[in-house]
Amino acid sequence: MNKILVTGVTGQLGKAVIDLLINKVSVSDIAVLVRDASKVENLKAQGVEIRVGDFNDETSLVSGFKGIDKLYFVSSNDISNRLQQHQNVVNAAKTAGVKHVIYTSFQRKNESADSPIAAIAESHLKTEQWLKESGIAYTFLQNSIYTDIVPMFLGEQVLENGTIFFPAGDGKVSFALRQDMAEASVAILTTEGHENKIYDFNSDQIITFQEIADILGEIAGKTIAYVSPTQEIYIETLSSAGVPMEYVGMFAGFAEAFKQNEFDKTSNTLETLTGKKPVAVADFLKQVYAAK
Repeated sequence: MNKILVTGVTGQLGKAVIDLLINKVSVSDIAVLVRDASKVENLKAQGVEIRVGDFNDETSLVSGFKGIDKLYFVSSNDISNRLQQHQNVVNAAKTAGVKHVIYTSFQRKNESADSPIAAIAESHLKTEQWLKESGIAYTFLQNSIYTDIVPMFLGEQVLENGTIFFPAGDGKVSFALRQDMAEASVAILTTEGHENKIYDFNSDQIITFQEIADILGEIAGKTIAYVSPTQEIYIETLSSAGVPMEYVGMFAGFAEAFKQNEFDKTSNTLETLTGKKPVAVADFLKQVYAAK
């Protein structure tokens, strides 16, 4: 069996992947890379090999990647430093002799500088380029938007206020649950034939925020309105409410990307890899809001 190393296991996607992987292959074939070993004592207790490394320190990564056949590379959430961190990972993987990198990238149409999420996209685009140029076998998982974060776009008081206030217009989005992506990732990690391939990690359904409002209305038993303001009004409203500008900018950027149908691509990839239908947005919303 190949030696598999998973990064990002203290985050939600990486944790989901490692939890599934432990039940799929022998723990002797699994390692994780973390900055702080004390945060994964539970994995150590299960027999998973713990390696310490930091995306900011290429030397530590070379050491951490030694003897690894497959590297599940979860993209960094440190947006301001991610470009250099990812370059460190690719360089270290090549130096260490990693045979295959499975990288969590992103779904997109517009790769130009005028993309509403260009600041977030840049490091993903560069990382894909670096991996292709490295000579290492790669697999790009071009993730759509997690269904799990839909409530973040709706706001904490959406049911109480009876309004979704979000400038996504009539844009259609193919959301997918993080757990479904994790299960598909494990299928790729534990089977062969995925080298130098690109997979769309989305669903076979698209949905608008008006449709989300309608679903919430059915769940809550009352009308939930959908208001799509201008970007200017949206930014001003959130800023006035005390939302930090870094979040305001991120929400606004994704809203505009949704409006431009950047994430409306559909596929049956997750179902093909996992053997089951991905969880629909409507079913997820029922799980989250039915008890409220």
